[in-house]
Amino acid sequence: MDKGTCTRRALLAGGAAVLATAARISHANAPQTAERVELKVSYEFHYLSYVPDGYGKDRSQTWPLLLFLHGVGERGSDLELVKINGPPKLIEAGKKFPFVVISPQCPQDTWWVPPALEAFIDSIQRRYRIDSARIYVTGLSMGGFGTWELAERHPERYAAVIPICGKGDTSRADRLRNLPVWAFHGAQDDVVPLSGSKDMIDAIKAAGGNPRFTVYPQAGHDSWTETYANDEIYSWLLQQRRP
Repeated sequence: MDKGTCTRRALLAGGAAVLATAARISHANAPQTAERVELKVSYEFHYLSYVPDGYGKDRSQTWPLLLFLHGVGERGSDLELVKINGPPKLIEAGKKFPFVVISPQCPQDTWWVPPALEAFIDSIQRRYRIDSARIYVTGLSMGGFGTWELAERHPERYAAVIPICGKGDTSRADRLRNLPVWAFHGAQDDVVPLSGSKDMIDAIKAAGGNPRFTVYPQAGHDSWTETYANDEIYSWLLQQRRP
């Protein structure tokens, strides 16, 4: 597979209906009826793909996957926006990664939809030679929220996650006690308060987990530039593997 830009479609439940089946349970003289509808929706992602040097030489070799989720400002239909921050920015500058790096673009005026992302990851695993025991997720701001949510929904699927200046659901933090997590946040962040990450880290620790947490004392919302420039995070990711 050449390095480049690709478009794929994924099916998920929820959203606007494309295909629907319905069921009705009625009772005589009941003022309301209990009903059920099942929906299947077509969801399209445009994305940037990067494959490491040597990919494809040994067709039996599988590779770790790094999924990068961007922030609000990079939504839309112009993939050049996705190159503004994070791994895509570094790749454009010539950095080499030992991962397959996949960077989808969230459509304008929407948020990351976890079921759609999960179906997207399924499609990536079919399209590329991915080591299913080494799937990593990272994201910044809106992508940090998405990273936390993916991890909380299916922690067993990922080898490690790096959410940056995001926020998760502390009521589900116990699900992450066995997942390697390294969160980052700026202490002066006035867009997503530091508590967004701190509360999650505290909740995971209270559940028996051992997450890592880095706070930049002088940083505002942009806690991602320094994070993604730090090669230690990539070394740490590669040390993590699902059982």
